[in-house]
Formats: sequence, C-alpha cells, structure tokens
Amino acid sequence: MKYRTRTFYSDKQKSEMWDRWQRGESMSSIGRHFNRASSSVFPHLAQFGGIRPPQRRRSRYALSLMEREEISRGLVAQQSLRSIARSLDRSPSTISREVRRNGGRQTYRAARSDQRAWDCAARPKLCKLSFNDPLCHLIARKLRRKWSPQQIAGWLKRKHPDQEESRVSHETIYRSLYVQTRGVLKKELQECLRSPRAIRRSRHATQKGLKLRKIKDAIPISERPAEVEDRAIPGHWEGDLIVGSNNSYIVTLVERHSRFVMLAKVENKDTQSVITALIKQARKLPKDLYRSLTWDRGSEMAGHRKFTLATKIDVYFCDPQSPWQRGSNENTNRLLRQYFPKGVDISGFSQAELSAVARQINERPRKTLQYQTPAEKFQACVAATH
Repeated sequence: MKYRTRTFYSDKQKSEMWDRWQRGESMSSIGRHFNRASSSVFPHLAQFGGIRPPQRRRSRYALSLMEREEISRGLVAQQSLRSIARSLDRSPSTISREVRRNGGRQTYRAARSDQRAWDCAARPKLCKLSFNDPLCHLIARKLRRKWSPQQIAGWLKRKHPDQEESRVSHETIYRSLYVQTRGVLKKELQECLRSPRAIRRSRHATQKGLKLRKIKDAIPISERPAEVEDRAIPGHWEGDLIVGSNNSYIVTLVERHSRFVMLAKVENKDTQSVITALIKQARKLPKDLYRSLTWDRGSEMAGHRKFTLATKIDVYFCDPQSPWQRGSNENTNRLLRQYFPKGVDISGFSQAELSAVARQINERPRKTLQYQTPAEKFQACVAATH
C-alpha cells in the first residue's frame, strides 16, 4: 500500500503563505506557487481558522542570544556570575537563574538555552470571552438568531458604552469561532454565519461579480444594437469560461444566430491569456461574421479594449448576476459539461481535442433551428458573405 508523504513548509514559506492568503489568493494559487497541492496548504490555514496568528516577538527585557553567548564564554573562562552580570549590565540574580535552569556551569550552552527560552515563552494570550461566561452566552444567543458578529459588537457598544468588560469587538467573535483552540464559542455556531465557511477568507478575496465593476470603459448590454436581440443578423457572439479543477479553463464562444460553437484553450484566466485567445479565434472568421461579443462581468475581460483595437469588435457586458442575458452561451456550457464534467482538470485537453468536441456539438441537430445543425446554419452564413 502506497502512503502519501507529508508536506512540510519552512517558517519563511509559511509567512509567504499567509501573505498570499491575506492578499486574497486561493489555496490552489498558493499551492501552485510552491509547486504543491492545495490540500497541503489547507491544514496550515485551517489550524488558525484562516486568521493569521500574530507574529511572535521577544520581550526587550529578555536575554538575547548574544548575551547568552557572553555568559557561555564567561563560564568557560571561570568568571564569577557577578562579574558576568557586570559586563552585561544585568542583575546577578538574572544570570544565576539563567545558568541554573539550563544545566549549570558545566553543561550550559548558549544556543540550546536560547531555544528553550523561546519555546517556554509560547504562551497564547487568553481570549476576552474565556473568562466572561455571561457575555459568551449572550453572543451565542445572538448568533443563533442570525445576528452577524459586527451587529452583535455594535449592539453591545451601544448598550454598554461605559462598561468595557461587557463589550467585545467583532474580530474577537470571529477569532473565537474560527480558532477552536480558544475553546470559547462552539464550532457549530459557524453555521449561523451568513457564510458558513470552514475557515475565514481574506477581505481581499472578493467575489467575481464585485471584481467586474472595476472594468474600465465597459459598454453595458443596454447599449447593444437592437439587431442583436432578434438573432436575425449573424455575427454576434456570446462568450464565457468553463472552469475545471486545479484552476483550468476553456474559452467558449457561441454565435447567437446559428448557435455555432468555438472553443479555445487558455493556460490561465488572467486577462492577457483570455484576450490573446479571443483575438486568435476572431481572426479565423470573416469580418461580417464577427460583429460583437457579449460577456459577463468577469475580471478576465479587463483588457477588452485591447481586443477591440485588434479586431474592431465591440464588447458588451451583461448586468451583474444576469446569466440569462447570455442564454445561448449558458445553454451551450451545459451541453459541454458532458465532455468536461465539473471537478475534472481540463488543462490536459489540447486545442485539437477541443476543436473536435466543438465539431460534435456543431453537428448535432437543434430543435431551436428546426433540427438543422449549427454547422449547417453557420456554413450558410459563410456562403452568404462571399
């Protein structure tokens, strides 16, 4: 039986992992950066509920490694503890305790003593709720009533403006829910949150619909020519991405008049990759058969102006959360799931294989076309342009 080897990360890698998570990167993206599976990232983040633990710092009163090395050299030179203390400007009792707790004069070692002091100092700060049962029970009741942590914190602040012990921040509530080692609020209370995730996401990990509002110079679908709506004139396309596992993607394009499908392989969903693939596909068609493109508000189309400059094709953007405005594309994507099921890595399909799938779809008779095939309908359009 073959066992999976355990994946280890260095302290530097863990720090970078948290940096990327706080910037809003996905676990898959972080795993790819380290050339490892996303499943190796999850345990490190889940241990702290997705909330970065505070960075540990030594107290300015604690002995440093350099001071401990001076103590070690003084002991080897047979100096007295008081003499060592004077040279370090420390209390003799501080040096005495340091030497005694780390093996005495004969076995004292600076590096080992310094590491032991660092390990012994790892005492987590108690959560405010851990010694305030009435407040903890009150918060639990509010959570069960579907109040958000921010609503609870705001309500407590308004109700107890002068009683610090009766107030708590929303961040403390989130930490108590997601970092279960605190043992304050029960894990099942996470289900009362509006987003019952296993770990807390970064506030920078915004949803796709929110990112699209930042697209500059986006032309809304309301400004699309009326001729596009009745499908009478060919050359107007709808586009989207099909998503597979491990952040794999395929560009799908559907012509509204004929329902003709084109598929394009992309390495990533960044705007450079998607726009380059769209330009390449557009150049395969006669100009009269590619007049406009309608897309949703995904960030992959942030470079739409580059596409328009290269192809003279206008891009129109659907309203947020309105997939029916690209109905032909949405229906086609459902057909394509026969070939690319959800959860399957689709990065391994070559462009030739994608073209073969598109050909099969285009050669199916369609009820909406009176059982003509999209290929026949599109070919008639091509012939009409010559």
